[in-house]
Amino acid sequence: MSRAISPSSKQPYGVARVTLVWDLARSSFYAARHRQQQPRETKKRGPQVHSDQELIGEIRQLLSEPVFTGEGYRKIWARLRHKGVRTSKDRVLRLLREHQLLSPSRQPELRRSHPHEGRIVSEGPNQMWGTDATATFTAAEGAVTVFAAIDHCTAECVGIHAVKKATRFEALEPIRQGVKEYFAGFSADSAEGLRLRHDHGSVYMSDDFQAEIQFLGIQPSPAFVRQPEGNGCIERFFRTLKEQLLWIRRFRDLSELRAALIEFRDRYNQHWIIQRLAYRTPAQARRDFSVDLKVAA
Repeated sequence: MSRAISPSSKQPYGVARVTLVWDLARSSFYAARHRQQQPRETKKRGPQVHSDQELIGEIRQLLSEPVFTGEGYRKIWARLRHKGVRTSKDRVLRLLREHQLLSPSRQPELRRSHPHEGRIVSEGPNQMWGTDATATFTAAEGAVTVFAAIDHCTAECVGIHAVKKATRFEALEPIRQGVKEYFAGFSADSAEGLRLRHDHGSVYMSDDFQAEIQFLGIQPSPAFVRQPEGNGCIERFFRTLKEQLLWIRRFRDLSELRAALIEFRDRYNQHWIIQRLAYRTPAQARRDFSVDLKVAA
């Protein structure tokens, strides 16, 4: 347009007049004309993309001169970046997998049979008890420990105790409570025939704990390592204890907590309904078992 001849003046319009009328900067006009006269080769921005064959060649070169052995695809990707070869981690992983170049890794073990495949519920009361510990909090003492014991047949809480320091002697307190209440006194072999399910905690595996339960005639029955379902009866009781008491109430000190635990134990035994007991309470189940034993006798 700047070179067009004006009909009136018979002169070219010129760049200045055309850009002024079109409201266009003259630098833009000259830049556009320069691009027309010297066109640039169009090229994709960013790093040059290598083909799969070129990239796998770079990877093989890295693997042939390793700094360390057994490096994974992430470090190979990083070393490629250090050489100026830009690509993605996913692409490096794909090429390593396709060309069988991944470092050896530990294969998952075949699933073995479950070590606990039987039943933990006993056929009658006082045949097996389960014991364990859980934690809670009081305002005065801070973190405290709650020990409890439960009958595997009736799901009855036979003993419960709270302490600041969880020692092997404190762990015995729920057992002592249960033996005094459900057996003929507390003496040698007074609980003969009873088995006690517990985990491998230090308080339960200690010599003092094992010596006292053997003095009472109780046979230890440790659960399988890393198999909490083997001690599932007491674990289920602790869930109820937490949901119904420990998680919904604050305690000033150990005295208040112990009183609340004793009250909960009585309320649980008398009023907590359990499906596997035909929707009976633990106390009802124990009474019914006692009646059945008398009838059978």
